[in-house]
Amino acid sequence: MSEILAPAGDKKSVLAAINAGADAIYLGLKEFSARSSAENFEMESFIETVKYAHAFGVKVYVAMNTLVKERETENFISALLGVWNSGADAIIVSDIFLGAYIKSLYPEIIMHLSTQAGVCNVYGAQFAKEKGFSRVILARETPLEDIKSIAEIIETEVFVQGALCSCFSGQCYLSSFAGGNSGNRGKCKQPCRKLYTIDREGYGEDSYKLSLSDLSVGEDITKLIEAGVFSFKIEGRMRRSEYVSAAVKYYRGILDGDGGKNDLSDLKRTYNRGNYTKGLAFGQDKSFLSSAVQGHIGEFVGVVKVENGKFVCVGGRGFSVGDGFKILRGGKEVGGAEFAASSKDGFVLSCKTRLKNGDKVFITTDTKLNARLSDGQRRVKISVSGVFNRGGVATVTVNGKVYESPFILESAENKPLTEADFRGCFSKTDKYPFEVAFGVFVSDGVFVPASALNAFRREVFARFYDEITENANKKYELNGIVPEVKTQNNPKIAVIAQNLDGLTAEVGIYKPSDYSEITADFKFSGEKFLYLPPFITLKELEKLKQTVRLFDGIYCDGVYAFKLAEELCVKLFAGTGMNISNRIGVNGCNADYFALSKELTLAEIKPLCTDNAFYLSAGDIKVMDLIYCPFGKKCSSCDRRASYTLKDESDRRFVLRRYSVGACRFEVYNCANLAADCGAAGVLIDCTLCPSPENIIKICKNGEKLRAYFKDYTRGHSVQPVN
Repeated sequence: MSEILAPAGDKKSVLAAINAGADAIYLGLKEFSARSSAENFEMESFIETVKYAHAFGVKVYVAMNTLVKERETENFISALLGVWNSGADAIIVSDIFLGAYIKSLYPEIIMHLSTQAGVCNVYGAQFAKEKGFSRVILARETPLEDIKSIAEIIETEVFVQGALCSCFSGQCYLSSFAGGNSGNRGKCKQPCRKLYTIDREGYGEDSYKLSLSDLSVGEDITKLIEAGVFSFKIEGRMRRSEYVSAAVKYYRGILDGDGGKNDLSDLKRTYNRGNYTKGLAFGQDKSFLSSAVQGHIGEFVGVVKVENGKFVCVGGRGFSVGDGFKILRGGKEVGGAEFAASSKDGFVLSCKTRLKNGDKVFITTDTKLNARLSDGQRRVKISVSGVFNRGGVATVTVNGKVYESPFILESAENKPLTEADFRGCFSKTDKYPFEVAFGVFVSDGVFVPASALNAFRREVFARFYDEITENANKKYELNGIVPEVKTQNNPKIAVIAQNLDGLTAEVGIYKPSDYSEITADFKFSGEKFLYLPPFITLKELEKLKQTVRLFDGIYCDGVYAFKLAEELCVKLFAGTGMNISNRIGVNGCNADYFALSKELTLAEIKPLCTDNAFYLSAGDIKVMDLIYCPFGKKCSSCDRRASYTLKDESDRRFVLRRYSVGACRFEVYNCANLAADCGAAGVLIDCTLCPSPENIIKICKNGEKLRAYFKDYTRGHSVQPVN
């Protein structure tokens, strides 16, 4: 048994998903949704949507997967209860501790852990299950081998279609630090889709260096089924309903054994960035990067031939007025075009750009296809029978459910009710999505006024619809009191560095550039922690377990670290990527040390500061984790430099750092250093790139001195709240 899960950013997409055969849909409300740019739903329309979906046996999952600040916690829980009480089948959250707390108070609520939590191995899956989650939505980077292992522990949901985030799930701060719009709060402005250069030979020309092709697993979904995956997720809450319809039909056809080749053409025409990649579950392929084209390129339909000053698309047939096209030359977009007229060789394009012979034409808007995808409505099949006998009430049976009339039947004097009358009345389904088949009709010559019969029909269908869409969820009232946090000053300093030798701090976090060459043989007086990346496979972890024991503990941004530290009996420093941002997270994380979210202000961290809380306030700011090679994985010709400079269109320069965990991975660092005050929290300094960590350690508690020290600096989000 498996599930096709479709995006529903608006009402049109809800209908498109259900009509195309989706088993479940996911959507967001106006608040606490990681896709705030989608239309999303008000509570009234949400309730209608849930009832409509449930009429077809389609489940509704609600995404409430944003970073929740302390002041928002009660409103978040109240909104979540409202959603559950209104009939949602599950709630998707990204804050694992907030989700666990809610589950402990309201045990019947079904919780799914968002991909934003970054579950990518069995340790993360075990932790999610322990915290009460029924399902994990796996990080898109999770390899097939680990997917199979995770599916043996907990129900899994995997993305099979749609946009890919450049950064590892839940660890992207590029939009946040570049413009104050947090992806963790649903406000991402997608700076990864902008033009960049890299200071490496062959990469100096502006292109979309961080932009990835759209994911399309296609026929390889069968491998995911074999791996034990239950739910197959289509990304796209901000895309048009035609895309939703085409995507669901494509995968419905594959799962039902009807093939999907024709439907793949439909899918390409509704949205296709980069001609698709199979994704990292199957290893980085040649189509993974989409550096030449950023947006929708559609489907290839022909090439340009210039004839008498006209641009003719040779080979294109069946197009019409309203169709839109994108023109590519040498793999790069040169302009858009529209259908102008038919010709003997194909059709004529209307285009403001001067086209050349050989330019490739891709259709991006197919009006006939869009109309076809929007046609038709899925209906609930019902069988209707009626018994109308004198002296009693009329009874109508719908799919075995019996309904009695409010009136007593009397003999007809001249116009008895006929079967044709009954069928004519009950074939009208009003606003309900019913397809009526008629069963037995019995009458002994009674009279029923047309108005009374119509009113009875409306009552029958309304009651039947309410019964088949009845909300069976247990209703909860807000009754939990969030435990207080015992606030205390933390005077400690923790430093992240590639070399701890000779440094002085209470906590040292060793961050190697090559995890096959780790050493703990350095002079450091404080506690020594090994930095583990947020994404790591089980195979890579197995190789590191003995090495971890050389240290007092591990520092990590990934939820997997909690179970790993427990297994290895070492201390845990929960990193900034855990995005602890409220009292529930502080109370729930139960780590030896933890870092508060780097998207909080000093005022926002004040009620969260305990004697083991830290706040990143100095040094480097990691804004992205890349689990792929931005150079196309051309290992034989790679220069293997330790770092590169990634420059954007505004001449801002970001460091692109390489490290190795068997395979090469990359980190992107902010264009300016962090120089902020730390408040009552312990000082966390990131000196991953800094050549002289000892200099920063000496002044780390003095914001003014830090700002004087760095050439380019930012206060981060310490003063201005993030959107």
